[in-house]
Amino acid sequence: MDGPKFQLHIAMYPWFAIGHISAYLHLANKLAKRGHKISFIVPKLTKSKVEHFNLYPQLVTFIPITMPLVDGLPPHAETTFDATISLGKLIMTGMDRTEKDIELLLLELKPNIVFFDYTCWMPNLARSLGIKSVHYITLSMIFESYMECMEKQFSEKNIAEHELNLLNPPAGFPDPSIKLQAHEVRQLTSVVNSEFGSGVRYYDRISTSTRLSDAVAFRGCREIEGLYADFLEISYGKPLLLSGPVIPEPHTSPLEEEWAEWLSGFKEESVVYCAFGSECRLHQDQLKELLVGLELTGFPFLAALKAPIGFESVEAAMPKGFSERVRGRGIVHGSWVQQTLILDHPSIGCFITHCGVASLLEALVSNCQIVVLPNFIDQLLNARMISSSIKAGVQVEKGEEDGLFTKESVCAAVKTVMDLESEVGREVRENHLKLRNLLLTKDLENTYLDGFCQKLQELVG
Repeated sequence: MDGPKFQLHIAMYPWFAIGHISAYLHLANKLAKRGHKISFIVPKLTKSKVEHFNLYPQLVTFIPITMPLVDGLPPHAETTFDATISLGKLIMTGMDRTEKDIELLLLELKPNIVFFDYTCWMPNLARSLGIKSVHYITLSMIFESYMECMEKQFSEKNIAEHELNLLNPPAGFPDPSIKLQAHEVRQLTSVVNSEFGSGVRYYDRISTSTRLSDAVAFRGCREIEGLYADFLEISYGKPLLLSGPVIPEPHTSPLEEEWAEWLSGFKEESVVYCAFGSECRLHQDQLKELLVGLELTGFPFLAALKAPIGFESVEAAMPKGFSERVRGRGIVHGSWVQQTLILDHPSIGCFITHCGVASLLEALVSNCQIVVLPNFIDQLLNARMISSSIKAGVQVEKGEEDGLFTKESVCAAVKTVMDLESEVGREVRENHLKLRNLLLTKDLENTYLDGFCQKLQELVG
């Protein structure tokens, strides 16, 4: 790898959620590989949870910061992983209270650029210190495009009063084929209008950040989301930087022996792997439907899931007699697993994913067939893009009004993608293979990252 035109010093201050922190850290590794210096600001107790991702400690330095006390937030809670989803706005309030600490850090570090996501006060602070700011958004471009259009269409009205109008895409949205169900629209309008720390509306955090920053960046590529990249660049009226897929570097450690040995007991492409990220917690009734649905497929399965809401462990919430019925062919695991290594195992044939950006990319570069079962609103749009627009996976059907899935709908989706004779199964396999080959094309990611770095250097001047 050639050295950089000149070394950049980039400070990073991601939203305090493990998924956002790890996404920033994967990008930090790619930039460090090109010779750039990264000062990575992270909550001090969380540092030990993510430092194993740091592949270039000589260039990527963790800068620990103390999370301020916030009424209602449990002691020592620093990230959304440490608290319930409903307390996320208090995590955001805590981050807002670090503004003075961040100012002192930036004065000391003197970076060229600061990357951030939800701290919408960052652009003005950076500008006052002579530092460029980049709003690096870890959510998808389809979700950001939908929010932009929705807000413009109903900017002077109460969005919640117009939910019926949102069953079809809002005016200006690049793909009119994307349609939402009633429960999805309710969730979308609820999220957009919700208070997200310090009395600021969720949408306003994003729009303020994009409006005031020097540039906006996404983890993504035009080969998948080109429609939305073009739309957002025009809408923002400023540089839009794409980092490419930012596929994590291959693990140097092997798959844990427990999983390697168990998976090796099954034939190739026969095991269903199910995981919903580091934060998703289902309600118990939905967990039961999911697990029984996996049982009904007849395939061996590994489900890595957090305990459902109100339970200390996933085992305590499982259906009666379930463990005995699936013994030898099904495992439900309540802790972290080496997801990328599991997906690489030849026995894995299907991945049921919540469709977060990182997991979606891991799914697309794997050999597994894809079933999407989204939980949060940005994931709903990602899932619709994959299942409806690109047709590289199958979505588990949910009730139009209540948004609930059933054991039958889980089973049906898995059987569809695993059936070599199914017309839908063949179509999604072919489309997935095309995307996988594209994403793994030699130099695709390097080309994106080289262009990304060049634009950052131009930004600094």
